[in-house]
Parts: sequence; structure tokens; C-alpha cells
Amino acid sequence: MSGTTYQVITHGKFAELTDEQRASLITQAGEHDLFKARFTEEGTVTYEPALLTFTFRVLVPATEEDTEDLVLGQAKELAAAAIRRLGGEYRDLRSVSTDLSKIKVKRKGR
Repeated sequence: MSGTTYQVITHGKFAELTDEQRASLITQAGEHDLFKARFTEEGTVTYEPALLTFTFRVLVPATEEDTEDLVLGQAKELAAAAIRRLGGEYRDLRSVSTDLSKIKVKRKGR
């Protein structure tokens, strides 16, 4: 059974945070800087110390039978779990994906 991998970006907003949650997330902000963003199967979260929005990048393996909606749902679940592990809450998740098997590489000179 063959499959593909989707590269998914999930954007979200931080939900109402307590002072303790806010302090903890601000302390961790340097570890979640945009320059540390990577697409991995575990996913990476980036956000700014203002704690308004965040971005979660992840690679989601899929079979040929998996729909894009299923993949986006998985990515949103992973994003929610990542934000909770950081000690925060989220709202307004929206995701976009790219099927890596459908990317065409144009070679120079051809």
C-alpha cells in the first residue's frame, strides 16, 4: 500500500490565558521562534511573545485512501495537543496542506 505525505500548516489563536500560562509561554517563546520552524512528523509550534497567534507545522503521512479533510483533522489534533503541552489553550484553528507527491520540480536547462 503506497501513500504520500502532506505538509500542513495550522494557524490558530491563543484562547484566554491565565497570568501563570502567559508567564510560562513567554518564558518558552525563544524556543518557539519563527527561525526554529520545521516540518517534522512531531510538528513544531512558533509564536511571538505577544501570545496572540501561533503556527504549527507538521508532516502527516497518509495512504491513498485518506482524504485531505482527514489529514487536516489530524494536523489540527496534533496542533491542539502541542499547544496544551506548552501549557496553553487555543481557538480558531485553520489548516492548509500540500500533498508532497504532487509537487513538480522544474530542473534548469530542460
